Amino acid sequence: MNQYDTVLKSLLTNSKNLLIKQITGATSRRWLNVELPKVAQPRVDLLFEVKASRNRGRRIIQLELQSKNDLWLPIRMAEYGLAVYRVHQIFPEQYVLYVGRENLRMPSELAGRNHLWRYSIVDISEFDAEVLMESPFATDNILAILARSSDKLAMIRRILERIAQLETAERAAAFAKLAIVAGLRQLESTVRREAKQMPITDDIMDHQIIGPAIRKGLKRGLEQGLEEGRKEGMLALVRRQMTERFGRVPVSADRRLNKMSAAELVEVGARLLHAKSPADLFQER
Repeated sequence: MNQYDTVLKSLLTNSKNLLIKQITGATSRRWLNVELPKVAQPRVDLLFEVKASRNRGRRIIQLELQSKNDLWLPIRMAEYGLAVYRVHQIFPEQYVLYVGRENLRMPSELAGRNHLWRYSIVDISEFDAEVLMESPFATDNILAILARSSDKLAMIRRILERIAQLETAERAAAFAKLAIVAGLRQLESTVRREAKQMPITDDIMDHQIIGPAIRKGLKRGLEQGLEEGRKEGMLALVRRQMTERFGRVPVSADRRLNKMSAAELVEVGARLLHAKSPADLFQER
């Protein structure tokens, strides 16, 4: 899952929450720190707070990504839920998005004689791809390759047509994500073949990262593309968090963020929890 995890998170947090809203019925108000204490795997995949309404108080939603059936999932979900409660003093509403090729066989609860822990599991292959294709955002369109479709080849061509309409820089990044996510359905070669027939090909083939990956399938190229996707997702997340916390992102701060690596952006995201001003985010520790 690790090779797809970062790209999927980037797509989900940059898709205007269309798929997340379809799964959870909620839209994120702000994304929360995913680092949790005292858990064997102390990082959840996605965690966000929902804007409170008159009928419902504060809500936190956790979304986990699974590409394989894991019979230990119920234990992990219970551990995650308790860890989130320790940090935020509220139990999260938990969802699992299954993106694997095998039939879903994971339970959606952990039950004991005096205990019961439940969460929801959504299999993206049962989700209507047309809903995602109707979105004006390429990030949603890319996720449609994992959803239910009667004609995968036609779907790939439609996604590539959407990507072809993007600006050159966005086009290359979107194609990199599509090529990686397609691996979850063993459609990488189909995506590459169809891309050669599209107007996006020349620009992408000249791209210093994406081009070599398409022509030679180099592992190193894909890893670099994945890192770019991770940085893009983290950058968008940090900007959103700063806007929620301080009202806007100062131009000087935005310039510094653009120069940071994905790992450095993660550190800035952690500092946002206690920062009193944008300047606090860039102080050396």
